[in-house]
Amino acid sequence: MASSLSAYRGKKVLLTGHTGFKGGWMALWLERLGAEVVGFATEAPSEPNLFAAASIGDHVRHVHGDIRDAAALDRVMAEHQPEIVFHMAAQPLVRLSYDEPDITFDTNVMGSLRVFEAIRRCDSVRVLINVTSDKCYENREWVWGYRESDAMGGYDPYSASKGCAELLFGAWYRSYFNPAKHGDTHHVAAASVRAGNVIGGGDWGRDRLIPDCFRALSKGEPIVIRSPKATRPWQHVLEPLSGYLEVGARLMSEPVRYGGGWNFGPLAGDDWNVEAIVKEVCGQWGDGEYRVDGGQHPHEAHWLKLDCAKANIELSWLPRWNVRRALKETTRWYRAYHDGADAARMTAFTLEQIEAYESTTPGYGRAETTAGEAPP
Repeated sequence: MASSLSAYRGKKVLLTGHTGFKGGWMALWLERLGAEVVGFATEAPSEPNLFAAASIGDHVRHVHGDIRDAAALDRVMAEHQPEIVFHMAAQPLVRLSYDEPDITFDTNVMGSLRVFEAIRRCDSVRVLINVTSDKCYENREWVWGYRESDAMGGYDPYSASKGCAELLFGAWYRSYFNPAKHGDTHHVAAASVRAGNVIGGGDWGRDRLIPDCFRALSKGEPIVIRSPKATRPWQHVLEPLSGYLEVGARLMSEPVRYGGGWNFGPLAGDDWNVEAIVKEVCGQWGDGEYRVDGGQHPHEAHWLKLDCAKANIELSWLPRWNVRRALKETTRWYRAYHDGADAARMTAFTLEQIEAYESTTPGYGRAETTAGEAPP
C-alpha cells in the first residue's frame, strides 16, 4: 500500500459506525496501520454481524453511543482527544428507509450535524472524513458517471438523506471548515467521500444483494432477485476504504489542497448487472440457483455510476480488484464462515484479505466483461 498511509501510525482516530460492515473493515485496517482507534456506535445492525464474527471489539476501543446524542459525542471527544475522525455511522439501507424515514433522516442528517458540531467543540481534531454514498447524487439514469460537482438529490428517503447530508457537509465546509481560513479561524481539514455498492465478507444487511445471496446459498435455497438488469458500480469494500484512507493521509500533510468531495468506484466497463453478479456468485460457491421476484417493489435506481477521474488523477488512486476478484474474495470469506471458522480465524482471514489487497498493484487494466454482461 502507498507509503502515505504510514501517516496513521500513532494517530488517535475516532471512527463512528465501527459496528457496521464498512466500519468493521475500516477499524481493522486502521489498527493494522498502527492507529489508536476508538469506535463510537450503537449495537451491530444485524445478526450475525462482522463486529462479532471478526472480533472487532478486541482490536479497537469500543464506546457504545448514538451519533444523535450530542452529550455522548462531546464526552467521547473530550476523553479521547482524537486527531482524525472518520464519520461512517448511518442508516444505510434503501428499502428500510421507506419503512423508517424519520429514523433515516434523524440519523443520516441530524446525526451528522451533531458529529460536525462535536468536532468544532474539540480542539484536538485536525482531519474529518465524512462518508456518504453514491446515492447522494440526483440520479437522472445517465449512462455516464456523476462527478463531485453534480447536483445532490434523491428519489427514495435513504438517497435523499444522503443528499441532505452532503448539503450539510458543504455548508459546514464553507462556513466553519473553510480551507481558505485554515490555520486562522479553525484547524480542521475536511473531505466528504462517496462510493458505490460495496461488497465483501461480513455484510448481513437486510435486502442487500450479496447478503441475500449467501443467506440463500447457505440454506440451499434459491436466491430471489428483484431487478436483474439493474446495474451498479460494484466494488470490494477495501476499494473505497483505501481511497478514504488516502484522502485522510493527504489532508494531514496538505490540509488545504485535498478538502471537498471525492468519488471512489470501479474502472469503466466493470459495472455488472444484478443477474451477472448472482450467476458469478453461484459459480464460485459451487452450486445455487436464482429466481426473479416480479412483484411490486419500492423504487430503486436502474443505473448508477460514478466518475472517479478526480481521485484517479489527483490522488493517483486506482482500484485493485476487478468485480470478479472482489466476488471471489467475498465468496471465500462467507465460505470460511459457513464452514464454521471461529472468531479468531475469521479475524485472521479478514486481515489476510487486507494484506492481499495492499500487495496488489493498483489498476487492473481493461475489465473482463463489458458493462451489464454476464461473465463467462
